[in-house]
Amino acid sequence: MSQGPVSCAFEPNLVLLPLSSLLPLGQVTDIVKQSPRYRCIAESLEEIGLVEPLVVYRKPDRRGRYLLLDGLLRWTIMRERGQTEAECLLAKEDEAFTYNKRVNRLALVQEHFMIVRAIERGVSEEKLAKALGVNIEHIRRRRKLLHGICEEAVGLLRDKVVNPVTFNVLRKMKAVRQVEACQLMVSASNYSSSYAKALLSATKDADRARSAHP
Repeated sequence: MSQGPVSCAFEPNLVLLPLSSLLPLGQVTDIVKQSPRYRCIAESLEEIGLVEPLVVYRKPDRRGRYLLLDGLLRWTIMRERGQTEAECLLAKEDEAFTYNKRVNRLALVQEHFMIVRAIERGVSEEKLAKALGVNIEHIRRRRKLLHGICEEAVGLLRDKVVNPVTFNVLRKMKAVRQVEACQLMVSASNYSSSYAKALLSATKDADRARSAHP
């Protein structure tokens, strides 16, 4: 199966790494530390902890270190506060500029699990929305993202850049058809809602969650 460059940019699972094993690609100056953005991130980490993982790439040396591709401010703040480890997203390429060009934020499924973990730790939806700079409805939609989606289908889309509406379409299919549809999406490197709707149109009535012809 062929995959597009975005779909295979990261490993599917987060890993817990020592902050001391991460090699930054820049420095945080005193001027940056006085900026509103730095203070906002510091307040967020103080109030609810790390929500968005650091993005790293394994550096091929004897010490098994990692290049820090994204999250320099979070890494700096955590080290200054004496924290020793953090959850990280592993990139498959070491070009930081490529990361920023390809992906603006976490894959949708990973964002869902990130939000669920934070809520399970006792972080309120309001605090999460403030930390991520989104409205509370966004948090609620992401929290319910995988309702009605079977586990195997989730696994296929875990690290893919998927249109949110695609999950609404998949919910209209039974589990076996969901998996088949996701396999077709991966094969075509197409996760758009229009392609999902086309797959739904081609779905037999018996494979739909609800009959198309009541």
